Amino acid sequence: MNSSAKPLPHKASLPASATDVSATPRVIVQVAFDVPLDRVFDYLAPRPLPAGVRVLAQFGPRKLVGVVVGQAAASPHQLRPLLAVLDELPPLPDDWLALTRFAARYYHYPLGQTLFTALPTALRNPPRRTLALPPVYALSEAGAAWQPPARAARQLALWARLRQGPLALDDEARALHPQAGKLLREWLAAGWLAQVTPAQAAMTVSPGPALTDEQREVVDGLSWAGFSATLLDGITGSGKTEVYLQWIAQALAAGRQALVLVPEINLTPQLEARFRARFPHTPTVCLHSNLADGARAQAWLAAWEGRARLVIGTRLAVFTPLPELGLIVVDEEHDGSFKQQDGLRYHARDLAVWRAQQAGAPVVLGSATPSLESVAAVQAGRYRHARLTRRASAAALPQIHLLDIRRQLLDEGLSAAAWQALADGLAAGETSLVFINRRGWAPVLACVDCGWLSSCPHCAARLVLHWHDRRLQCHHCGHHEAIPHACPSCGNPDLKPLGQGTQRIEAALRRQFPQARIARIDRDTVSRRDAWAEIDRQVRAGELDILVGTQMLAKGHDFPSLSRVVALNADGGLYSADFRAEERLFALLTQVAGRAGRGALPGQVWVQTQFPDHPLYLALREHDVAGFAQRLLEERASAGYPPAVFQALLRADAPELDTAMAFLREVRQYAACHGDVLSLGPAPASMARLAGRERAQLLLQAERRAPLHAALSALCSGLDDWARPFGSALRWSLDVDPQEL
Repeated sequence: MNSSAKPLPHKASLPASATDVSATPRVIVQVAFDVPLDRVFDYLAPRPLPAGVRVLAQFGPRKLVGVVVGQAAASPHQLRPLLAVLDELPPLPDDWLALTRFAARYYHYPLGQTLFTALPTALRNPPRRTLALPPVYALSEAGAAWQPPARAARQLALWARLRQGPLALDDEARALHPQAGKLLREWLAAGWLAQVTPAQAAMTVSPGPALTDEQREVVDGLSWAGFSATLLDGITGSGKTEVYLQWIAQALAAGRQALVLVPEINLTPQLEARFRARFPHTPTVCLHSNLADGARAQAWLAAWEGRARLVIGTRLAVFTPLPELGLIVVDEEHDGSFKQQDGLRYHARDLAVWRAQQAGAPVVLGSATPSLESVAAVQAGRYRHARLTRRASAAALPQIHLLDIRRQLLDEGLSAAAWQALADGLAAGETSLVFINRRGWAPVLACVDCGWLSSCPHCAARLVLHWHDRRLQCHHCGHHEAIPHACPSCGNPDLKPLGQGTQRIEAALRRQFPQARIARIDRDTVSRRDAWAEIDRQVRAGELDILVGTQMLAKGHDFPSLSRVVALNADGGLYSADFRAEERLFALLTQVAGRAGRGALPGQVWVQTQFPDHPLYLALREHDVAGFAQRLLEERASAGYPPAVFQALLRADAPELDTAMAFLREVRQYAACHGDVLSLGPAPASMARLAGRERAQLLLQAERRAPLHAALSALCSGLDDWARPFGSALRWSLDVDPQEL
């Protein structure tokens, strides 16, 4: 970190890390709470408080943590005083508050709930202990000539790390020695160490592979003079990650912080390991849902304080405070997991672009299959376009074979050609991947006599057969039940699974290839983050012959020995009523195919389909990402779909569908007053019943953002009033730029 960065103060605290406010309060402050009300609340404070200070206040019968967002000159109401000022940390930074204000405004979500969505859980509640950053230690002049006894190997490891630069008493130090805290304090008392303000460790970069000419041109082409948005459009295996690393090194060398957003961090262990290997002494934190609340808060605070120079995280990490932000990278920018689907329905990619613009820093959106929104931004001149058209290893893109299965008898879902491809790979000692984006044994259990299908009692969905667990499970609401011994409708004991899932394919492969070493990778088998590291080790050590998995295998994995991919049941994506389904299917199949042939072995991909002449499959076979995107953009413009237009989706759910529909009809009558906004619906949602509630939706659409948001602002001011006659049974939510219809 630059020496100019200011450390967070570590203040003494009251019982709950707070300052007493018993003095006569005189100042009126406006406080935002984590409540579903789009307003702030006035309280009396003992002194002027800057925006961003956390406070404790009585809110009805509850004591809640709030955030001061401003001051008021006067109030017509009798006001309560604050209970405490939680000032063990400084006020939340202005740029962070600006980001949350923008998110609340753009997504039409209460400011208080937006603020508390962006805060770590440990900062959302009254503190049980003082939140303070760990002390940081560095070698003193006397310590430069001293070291622990030679027999104390772990002490020596801790000391060797201190020789590389300042060290905080955090997880890194405790991993080197379980009693790191005790040792560091002893060495401090002996004069071997000095406690310092947090500072950047000596910036060292491990050597990486030589850049190709194309990579070098892309790296040199990034502008560091203020804000810029770049779409890094690179084929699978083209070395996008290496380009990211080069840019991150430049940002770190300039004394700046870097933020890297990834779709799902527990699916990309190679990426995290690669970053840590390249920057071994750069303080790095990872923010994701697997972290405990305390660990997440400490990582968040380290980034805010400026000690963490590199932050890697999933979508919520876009809200991490970074005082010296110099670069944002959004990897796999097309991925749907960057869109939050409940609560504050933000899109992390879009917020990353806004945040980079506010910080005057470059943002890079990387993908082998860019989203149509990003392609349209390039065509409109808002984003710069950087391209990587060749694989970094000089390997060719995999050859894609379309297997026409319309007149073929399938064996456990695989055609004869697919079985032969796997047998050939096994004989050659190569690793193969069987991709089927459906976990479980089979999508549904059926009665061959009366046609009964296993259905969820709470959702408009089928119960998936999980044979190994002897249960039927809903993958939407979580309901599960035992497999019936006979048909619940007619009593027939002959129940059959229909279709295939990963479990069934795995069992079929084990029967066909009993000598093969097979691993199944889906959310049922990979529940621990370190499970990916073990799979990666096994593949690289040549201990696995065939992988069977879902889309979890499509993201960010680089297995040099994997040469063959067989994709099953891909056609399902062509039947969806969602206009984005074709775009998603193409991206998924391109990413899956891109796992093959990344090393010395040529890649071969077999895609089973009943529509081999479909434009999607023809573009996939030719690796024509740009042509496919252009065709979809033209179709979207002609049909009036995003990104040619802008949308918002008002959803409603209730125990009865008529209740939700009636509410939305009321809203539509008002929305019709806005002539620039088209209202479509209301109509039942694509999954009309979920978790026991009936769902409907109203789509609002405009050719420009401004009229749409003006209409949404007007609507939001009255939605609670329109909902009130329907009682507590009705719930509604607004989704701006929806990704699921």
